Amino acid sequence: MCIAYLAIRAHADWPLLIAANRDEFHDRPSLAAAPWPDRPDVIAGIDCQAQGTWLGVTRQGRFALLTNYRDPAHMIGNAPSRGELVSRYLTQPVSARQYAQGVSDAGAAYNGFNLIVGDLAGAYYVGNRDPRNQAYPMREGRYVVSNHLLDTPWPKAERLRRALDGFPLNDLEKSLTPVFEMLKDDTRADDHVLPDTGIPLDRERLLSSPFIVSPGYGTRCSTVIAVHASGRAILSEITYDPAGIATERHDWPFMIEMDPPRPDAFNTE
Repeated sequence: MCIAYLAIRAHADWPLLIAANRDEFHDRPSLAAAPWPDRPDVIAGIDCQAQGTWLGVTRQGRFALLTNYRDPAHMIGNAPSRGELVSRYLTQPVSARQYAQGVSDAGAAYNGFNLIVGDLAGAYYVGNRDPRNQAYPMREGRYVVSNHLLDTPWPKAERLRRALDGFPLNDLEKSLTPVFEMLKDDTRADDHVLPDTGIPLDRERLLSSPFIVSPGYGTRCSTVIAVHASGRAILSEITYDPAGIATERHDWPFMIEMDPPRPDAFNTE
């Protein structure tokens, strides 16, 4: 995944919104988000090559996401899969704080990553290229992470932040479509504001939009996770082909285990 926006306890009725794009090579095999056959409480995609995932949620309200940190000059050969950091959290009973700290302690073994793990009680961020070298709690508010540290103001991150900061969270009750439309912003940044991450300029240009379209590499899917204070929740995902055309949509509404639940339904237009 290459960009994600999070609203964490930023609205009384909507304690969690995650809106994210996964960017990957089109020939890397993967499965769309769905309940896992061996763990139906987990709803997430699967990277068929490394058997991890990039973003997921559980029916108990645990969530995790990961983005790669772009640092081509410091790649580690044969490093463990970063996707396992997400799947392990989703399938283990350890607290978000304990898990994040454990990942921070072991982070040097991995290529660069940003990891966010949490539940409805709180969330933690770990970046193994963060000079602070620790996990830290994410307070109430709105965040963006792409392929540098959390809230680094890259043009694509700030563009998505501005769009979603202006979206009234109560409108999630009506439809998720406006969020997907904002995620599909393919506007590239001007050269003078591009980051210099050690890749060729034409590649920096390609990767500078929130939504990426190219024959070999691009946005494979957009995912929205929304949780209402009542416990109603949904993971909704749209899959795209190399031309940026939507090919599938999957909506997984569910009730988070809480007392007392309210069996209202999401509008998934």
